[in-house]
Amino acid sequence: MTTYWEGAPNTYPNTLTVALGANHNITSVVVKLNPDPIWGARTQTLSLLGTDGSTFTTLVASRGATFDPASSNTATITFAATAQRFLRLSVTANTGWPAGQVSELEVYGP
Repeated sequence: MTTYWEGAPNTYPNTLTVALGANHNITSVVVKLNPDPIWGARTQTLSLLGTDGSTFTTLVASRGATFDPASSNTATITFAATAQRFLRLSVTANTGWPAGQVSELEVYGP
């Protein structure tokens, strides 16, 4: 993986906002970290918010997402189908580093 995002250290929440360009029906988001085993297993506390262009609402409430290099350091967040234009991943804790971390964010629809 050649991309990487990291929130400011020790300043939770860290947020990563993605513009989808237009409203899209979506049902899941896959969050990936670098799969290299040097990235030890960790749990990040995440919530997912979305908007069709006005106010962000919670799609998935805050919960722990486990990342483990033995399973490609990948976590999938699923939710009921919803039309969104922007997504915001909010990280409030990380057991492996003092900031939110994302190497890749994939968005899927029905």
